[in-house]
Amino acid sequence: MSVRHAMMDGVPTEITLRPMIGRNTELSHLLSQVGLDDNLSAARASAVVISGDAGVGKSRLLAELRLNADKAGWQVLLGHCLDFGDGALPYLPFTEVFGRLAGENPELSEAIARTHPAVRRLMPGRRLSPESSTPDSGSDPVGVEPAEPMDRADLFASVLTVLDELGASGPVLVLLEDLHWADQSTRELLSFLFARQLPADVHIVATYRSDDLHRKHPLRASVAEWGRLPGVARLQLDRLSDGDVRSLVHALHPTGLSEVAIHTIIDRAEGNAFFTEELVAATDRSSRTARALPDDLADVLLLRLDQLADAGRQTLRAASVAGRRVSHELLARVVELPAAEFDRAIRAAVDTNLLLPVGSDSYAFRHALLAEAVYEDLLPGERVRLHRAYTAVLSEPDVRSTAAEIARHARASHDLPTAVRASIAAGDEAMAVGGPDEAARHFQLALEMLAEQPDDAILTASEHASVAIKASEAVATAGHHLRGSQLLREQVDCLENRLDDADRARLLLALAVSALVPDTDLDVLGTVDRALALVPADPPSAVRAQLLSVRARALYTWSRDAEAVGAANEALAIGQELRLPGVIIDTTTTMARMDERSGDPEASRRTLLDIIEKARANHDVTSELRGLHNIGGVLFESGQVEAAREAYERAYHRAVELGRPWAPYGLDARVLAGLTAYVAGDWDGALSLLDVEGEAPPAPAEAALASAAVTVVAGRGDGAGFEAMAHVRPLWDIDGMFSILSGGALIDFYGDRGDLEGAQAAHDHVLDVVRRLWESRYFMARVRLSALMIGQIATAAATASTEERRALATRGLELSGIAEETLVKGLRRWKAVGPEAQAWTARCRAELARLRWITGQDAPEQADLVQAWQDAVDAFAEFGHAFETARSQTRLAAILRATEGAAAARPSMTAARAAAERLGAAPLLAELRSLGSAAARRTDTDGHDTRLTAREREILALVAQGRTNGEIGKQLFISTKTVSVHVSNILAKLGASGRTEAAAIARRDGLLD
Repeated sequence: MSVRHAMMDGVPTEITLRPMIGRNTELSHLLSQVGLDDNLSAARASAVVISGDAGVGKSRLLAELRLNADKAGWQVLLGHCLDFGDGALPYLPFTEVFGRLAGENPELSEAIARTHPAVRRLMPGRRLSPESSTPDSGSDPVGVEPAEPMDRADLFASVLTVLDELGASGPVLVLLEDLHWADQSTRELLSFLFARQLPADVHIVATYRSDDLHRKHPLRASVAEWGRLPGVARLQLDRLSDGDVRSLVHALHPTGLSEVAIHTIIDRAEGNAFFTEELVAATDRSSRTARALPDDLADVLLLRLDQLADAGRQTLRAASVAGRRVSHELLARVVELPAAEFDRAIRAAVDTNLLLPVGSDSYAFRHALLAEAVYEDLLPGERVRLHRAYTAVLSEPDVRSTAAEIARHARASHDLPTAVRASIAAGDEAMAVGGPDEAARHFQLALEMLAEQPDDAILTASEHASVAIKASEAVATAGHHLRGSQLLREQVDCLENRLDDADRARLLLALAVSALVPDTDLDVLGTVDRALALVPADPPSAVRAQLLSVRARALYTWSRDAEAVGAANEALAIGQELRLPGVIIDTTTTMARMDERSGDPEASRRTLLDIIEKARANHDVTSELRGLHNIGGVLFESGQVEAAREAYERAYHRAVELGRPWAPYGLDARVLAGLTAYVAGDWDGALSLLDVEGEAPPAPAEAALASAAVTVVAGRGDGAGFEAMAHVRPLWDIDGMFSILSGGALIDFYGDRGDLEGAQAAHDHVLDVVRRLWESRYFMARVRLSALMIGQIATAAATASTEERRALATRGLELSGIAEETLVKGLRRWKAVGPEAQAWTARCRAELARLRWITGQDAPEQADLVQAWQDAVDAFAEFGHAFETARSQTRLAAILRATEGAAAARPSMTAARAAAERLGAAPLLAELRSLGSAAARRTDTDGHDTRLTAREREILALVAQGRTNGEIGKQLFISTKTVSVHVSNILAKLGASGRTEAAAIARRDGLLD
């Protein structure tokens, strides 16, 4: 009987595989065992038996082994066992082996069939029915030879002889997959071959699924026997590490997934390569939810369930409702089977490797996805009934349980009163142990369920408001600041008419606090004033003190310092009278920042240090983190970049210690620590601080960190790094700071690639975002954005036409005017600006001077141009911005080279090049090379006509465009006289009588690119 149609194709002859991930150690060991490595002294094995769970990567490892064998010129034969239930064909994998041999070498196959009749019976088209002496049917079908009695000993010996003969002509590798489905005859033949030891040049590598080997599986005894034989090695494939799964996800989805999605896949796949592939594929199916189990994967997993009897399936379904793990006692109470029958059902599930004993009293599904598949397969009524049973059992006083467990089961069984109260208790428990994500989920679920009930059916309006405030705090602490504010706004609209004045003020206070950190369109001052109108000034109250403290912070943010002082003093007085440490600390922090703004940063820093100590003593986590964060701000604004970085890092690490890495101040401190590391010139350190790999941050937090990291990406011209951020870029528009940070980087990223329109679009987009969020056209960061944009315009003007230059000059003047106007407004508001703003102001003026010099529009005197760039260099050096100092030095060198010669430019070029090389700033290095470094000239001359130097070819190209000597000099940063000398040399070398003829000769001879 031919079994061609039943065979698996296996690994195709032309193999195209993704890089193998996480199996290099196992592959090296396997290659050594079969003799495919270069270590002649290594111990060899005639056979290797590989075990591992389904989907863990056995077939992929064999595919790599086959690639190596093919490259080495070995003959590779492949066979598979198939699941035919009780009707498995004997010797099926060997039939496939000899069938493949016949397909690859028909003449050799015929020779074997003639000299070894017993083996002939294993060949496709010549098989007999299993172990019988009669053909498969009563007739004599074509291709089936008359049956003769089968001599097993002769067959086994013949197979061994054939392998020996094949090995005589070169190394042979026999690959057998899925031995857990092997029939008894195949197992016995393998035992014979292993016991006799194979010829030296013949190796058998076989695989089986270890999770299919239940206690009574017939292969278990065979594997134990093979393991005791000399020459037989065993290799266990464990699950992939989390890092390897991450690498596999990136290989499968190179366009990039969010860190949360990657983390979810890693958690669910649990090191299984096949599960990982299915889960990654499911992320692109818009019809599936993020947590849904792919249908194909669920079908594969549920096949295992069919091995159990009814009681076993009933027990396993009940266990899936509990989740990954369930205790023996709890499961027994829910299933309600007689004790003996329940024990048999559990034994069957354990024997088939569906459940694993855990500890002394519990069971766990072998794989979390198996639990998911079984649970999703439940009928709706069955699911509700089981959840109701769990709710009842877990609520009994003698059963240990958590509020979260009761809430989950009560919610799924539609017992909303129990579910609401249990969810609130679960949220409180989660916050108490530093789990804001879990707490946020529980509180929000409680609010969702309350929205479905009549007023006061489960909770009073006051209790409902308390849950809303808890939910907002948990959501913000988990890193979803905007969501926390939005949640409270919804609850204010829902509850305001049901609350008394005190509760309404309490809810509005929480809303105002939630809106202080993120960029929202909420009128914070208006909200505070609404709440203050509900709280009488006499007698003084904690709520009024808190509202006044928030009012002072909001007024300080909008630079209304005089009003802020009044609100702060009133809040402080109430806080001291009522002994409210939180209000005192919060208000004092605001006043400390006002001290800094008034010109006394050292006093501000000392006050903040005292505040931090008091906050820590009072266990006031928010005030402590705010104080640490503000110290970094004070130091950075005063130009102490390295000290600011240390302060921000301390704040971030403290937030991590407190379990609040994504909360306000903790996250901001991390972003700013990365930004200050970038400014200080530690770009690798910045990327390390901002890297979220393995952390699964909330999407807004990932976007915030990426908005700082993109500054390094742009500085290095890293296109791949930029593309990897595609999934977070839309989130940069939800926060003004994110948009400003990323916008500046995008201006450089596009501009350095010659895409001035892209740079302009990035600039304009930031302005649109900030106008929407901050309702202002003037913000100090606009000076930096203008400086960057004018710099890109000036660079583009060097190669633009005369008409284009006029338009670019006009655009540059507009940007400069807005920057100067912004500076004036900033000085009115803050009296003075810090070193960073001063540096960017100098840079903006220098870039405008460069643009005017290149375009000839109101061109500055050379001395003024040089001085403008020297001022920019000095300002950035004083501030401590390594990259911008180097970039300013580069452009100063270009001016000096054009006006005073190469010797004058050399010190600046040398310093800039050293910094650019240390930072890996590829675009800046390219700009330096364009100034005529020796390295650039050597590169330019390779492969070109040697009649002209690199500089002469450069000038000739501009001559061909019709540029005058003056225009060429400004574009190349050299003097007009120098250009004239070069043009004369070009005419002499080409034998041209004039500029037009020189251009024609150049085009004819291919001298122009």
